Amino acid sequence: MEMLQQGADTLDAVIAGVNIVELDPNDTSVGYGGLPNEDGVPELDSCVTHGPTRRCGAVGAIRGIKTPSKIAKLVMDHTTHVMIVGEGATRFAKAYGYKEEDLLTEKSRLAWLVWKQSLRSPSAFNNWISMDQNLTAENVPLKRLKEAFPDVDENTLAWAWDKAIHPTYGTINCLSLNEKGEMSGVTTTSGLAWKIPGRVGDSPIIGAGLFLDQDVGGAGSTGVGEENIRIAGGHTVVENMRHGMHPKDAVMDALKRVSRNYNDDKSKLAKLDIQFYALRKDGEHAAGSLWSGAKTPVQYSVNDGGDSRHEPCVFLYRRG
Repeated sequence: MEMLQQGADTLDAVIAGVNIVELDPNDTSVGYGGLPNEDGVPELDSCVTHGPTRRCGAVGAIRGIKTPSKIAKLVMDHTTHVMIVGEGATRFAKAYGYKEEDLLTEKSRLAWLVWKQSLRSPSAFNNWISMDQNLTAENVPLKRLKEAFPDVDENTLAWAWDKAIHPTYGTINCLSLNEKGEMSGVTTTSGLAWKIPGRVGDSPIIGAGLFLDQDVGGAGSTGVGEENIRIAGGHTVVENMRHGMHPKDAVMDALKRVSRNYNDDKSKLAKLDIQFYALRKDGEHAAGSLWSGAKTPVQYSVNDGGDSRHEPCVFLYRRG
């Protein structure tokens, strides 16, 4: 917001915004410190759209680069392509002077090792623990983990165990609008924790994780990317607004399409979570979640020139 108020380009502003989290080693949802794939390697995805020039760029499954959003912009600015993935994306970033680094932090490494141990079933051997532990370990997760990681405090082990058995889809979608009516957007993620190497979700896909037409507005998503891809959620929300829907109704329609794919079966949908975000060209905005929070509302962040704040998401189904 500070950059927008100083006249910066809308895309530079949103990229600078998400860079804060991409570079934060304590956040395990994007960038540096993001939870890795099943091989213990973080693979990052991002895409950008620049409203004034109607250009876009993306990277998928990029390794070793802390700020994939910046590389997505390089793809947009310096190639005829829209998306570069995998080893090619890393090589492309290195060609522009970015240093390849180990993106695992000790915290994210611990979570991965705990996930490895979570694969142990009561009657099966696990190659990731000692033979003695295989023969004698009780099926009590925290006790077993404390034996395996004696120098780690119990709160951290409890967090790691929760991440192991409840893989997270950590993502940021950030949309901007300036006083001139210019818009841009970015989505960035480390993707699904413990994913098969090479898996790419919705975040780098223009039309799913992000879509923007500054004549109408922009939209993005977080949560289970595969479900968003199936309905082209970003595009769906923007097209809904194009046809006159308020942002709240536009995101609710997208959520209903996700639900419809499961015949509105709440027992199945209860295991999913997905959110959509919408910003219209006149500044109206909304976000929607498939489920309400169990105890506290699902929220999204807003700044329209004053202090940043949280606003509640609309939701399709209520938990509890």
